[in-house]
Amino acid sequence: MISSNDFRTGVTIVLDGSVWRVIEFLHVKPGKGSAFVRTKLKNSQTGSVVERTFRAGETVPQATLEKSEMQHTYKEGEDFVFMDMETYEEARLKESEIGDRVKYLKHDMTVNVVRWGEQVLEVELPNSVTLEVVETDPGVKGDTATGGTKPAIVETGAQVMVPLFITKGERIRIDTRTDSYQGRE
Repeated sequence: MISSNDFRTGVTIVLDGSVWRVIEFLHVKPGKGSAFVRTKLKNSQTGSVVERTFRAGETVPQATLEKSEMQHTYKEGEDFVFMDMETYEEARLKESEIGDRVKYLKHDMTVNVVRWGEQVLEVELPNSVTLEVVETDPGVKGDTATGGTKPAIVETGAQVMVPLFITKGERIRIDTRTDSYQGRE
């Protein structure tokens, strides 16, 4: 159990059978009446965001999350197979459990899998990945870094906006949090 007075950004709690992460919080002590905590919570399973107010000192169950380092070994049918780096056990995850981050997932990539009990809440990729451009419009002489951008498809099938001078076969670094081009490798 955790008190609403101890809420901080990133704390996970259990409400109505779901795991919620505190995104924002504000302790309010009005001149008249009792204190309360105004929060903005994000559902870890669905991604929905709600605002909720708690009485000061109100206790709620804290969610115990387990994070394990796993390596993506191969894909079999619809399943992505991961190996736990500590126990060497295999785990199979569906594309729906991984979410939209699957577009940057490549063979032998090490990720963190966050679980609540047996349920997978999130697959955390590295902040940036290096991937090869497999399809883009050809670069033209005179294209510079300060010019515009064009779409490029990388080896995992993801589409990223890149500068005009990037050509097919180049290896680029992509920020997985913002889906943006960071530079060449």
